[in-house]
Amino acid sequence: MNFMELAKKRCSVRAYEDKPVAPEHLQAVLEAGRLAPTGKNHQPQRLLVVQSPEGLEKMAKAMHNTNAYTAKAVIMVCSDTSDCWVRSFDGHCIHEIDASIVTTYMMLAATEQGLGSLWVERFDPAILREEFQLPENYVPDALLCLGYPKPEAVKEPSRYDTERKPLKETVWFETYQD
Repeated sequence: MNFMELAKKRCSVRAYEDKPVAPEHLQAVLEAGRLAPTGKNHQPQRLLVVQSPEGLEKMAKAMHNTNAYTAKAVIMVCSDTSDCWVRSFDGHCIHEIDASIVTTYMMLAATEQGLGSLWVERFDPAILREEFQLPENYVPDALLCLGYPKPEAVKEPSRYDTERKPLKETVWFETYQD
């Protein structure tokens, strides 16, 4: 599968089969996260993999029980803010950008492995900190739900023909034009 096919095949999955994620598939997803580029190669990502029923309940609590989606694994993508690249112009630690790149790589790897994924941003970071005893310098940036998708949860790649804005609405060359 080439990159464009992979990108079109990936979709947000909200219903999963009742079977655990195979260790080799999870390992491939985590390896993709390890390979993701980060600012000045600082690699601030810290990934907490949760698969136990107790851990998944904690995740559901942090998502206010509305976005658990029966996932069989959730990867909490955190950033170690003591180890992120800081932009010299304004002192901004770019951990959100690094975490986004890592999460994107893992989502695409999940698709390649036959897994469904869902990037969740609706969570209470204070609950995650407490439930998973995160160090003060670790910031939860994203949750990535994983599992084998139920057939009805998978969307057709052709949806991009109608669901995505055309390039002319999102791209400009040389200068912004209204």
